[in-house]
Amino acid sequence: MPIPVGVNPTSIGVTSAWWLEAAGRLEEAGYRGAWCVDHFISRGLLADPALECWTTITAAAALTSRIRVGSFVLNVMNRHPAVLARMAATLQEQSGGRLDLGIGTGGHPVEHAAMGIPFPDMPERVARLEEAVQVLRLLWTGGPVSFDGRFYPLSDVHAFPIPVPPPRIIIGGTTPAGARLAGRIGDGWTAYDRTFERDLPLCLEALAGTGRSRESFTAIVAVELARDLPPDRQPFLADPAGELERWRAAGADELIVSCVRPHNLDAIIEAAGRAGLA
Repeated sequence: MPIPVGVNPTSIGVTSAWWLEAAGRLEEAGYRGAWCVDHFISRGLLADPALECWTTITAAAALTSRIRVGSFVLNVMNRHPAVLARMAATLQEQSGGRLDLGIGTGGHPVEHAAMGIPFPDMPERVARLEEAVQVLRLLWTGGPVSFDGRFYPLSDVHAFPIPVPPPRIIIGGTTPAGARLAGRIGDGWTAYDRTFERDLPLCLEALAGTGRSRESFTAIVAVELARDLPPDRQPFLADPAGELERWRAAGADELIVSCVRPHNLDAIIEAAGRAGLA
């Protein structure tokens, strides 16, 4: 069996109708997940439409029945983790356990400046991410929870519904430090193909230091489609089965194809059959 494959349809410059239709087609084709990025403003033209991640994956979960939905990845600065914990628990219940929660430190300062959202330096964002993951896990117990946090203190919080099972927390990290952080605090790690093989040993070394097994952890490689190359020059589209075997051999447990735009969605659907996903 090939490793599971998810797809990240672009949320920039598209309509909600297109994104939701894409999620349904991906489910029918046999893909494992539909992942949405977390940006309020495009990295390109700031006036480009940008779909909000959480409402998009919530709608996708309501319109599908098998495909997993996930954030690729949430910016820790965009939502208070206590509120996010309640959002995630509710969506996990509503979707029948199909949510994966990807989260990271963020990396689009122009967006923060435009919207008035704080964007502290990297050491503080890392500290916030570590504490946010603690808050998520504490609140997913149902409570009551009190927590003397530096950034996110809690006081006798009851939190229902309790998500069963708790969503996987996938830490996004494209640096060696991010890979180590994922190994320490995450249920999984995701990085782009350009850094995955370099940083996977660091991630797994950190995981081993926690006493958890390799089998309890998911390493996800994200393979980005080039905007302007034809399908026969895009490795996943040209030889999807070969690409999945290549990344399995490199240590990946799952793969995300990113960033799928309207003009190459048909090719992604067709590649599912050749990859053996259907």
